[in-house]
Amino acid sequence: MRVMALIKATRDSEAGVMPSEKLLTEMGAFNEELSRAGVLHSGEGLHPSANGARVLFSGEERTVIAGPFAEPAELIAGFWIWRVASLEEAIDWAKRCPNPTGEEAEIELRPVFEAEDFGEAFTPELREQEERLRAQTPPAES
Repeated sequence: MRVMALIKATRDSEAGVMPSEKLLTEMGAFNEELSRAGVLHSGEGLHPSANGARVLFSGEERTVIAGPFAEPAELIAGFWIWRVASLEEAIDWAKRCPNPTGEEAEIELRPVFEAEDFGEAFTPELREQEERLRAQTPPAES
């Protein structure tokens, strides 16, 4: 299964405060460990919400709202996608993670939907389309 590990934002991350060399080193070592174990699929830090935008949908209407957004604790500062056997394994990995902020921090774990989760609504044609799109999608650049 795949799990997305979401690192919640803080006032500092939303203010653009960069992590310390110590934290970058610790996170690099953790990412190496995830990679060696075959768990790490991808992971990135995100710019503060002031550098982003939201697109709101209301029927056919679209409204763009520029950042920054309120409540840092409700925002995401970074993420990983992990390949694990279970949510329990993801929890074990998250508990081993260096504290991502050095202060109060939270990592939210959310299973990623797989094709079989959609049941019969995910027809053979839709499965074929999904497989074709995945094969055509280039890997993320670092």
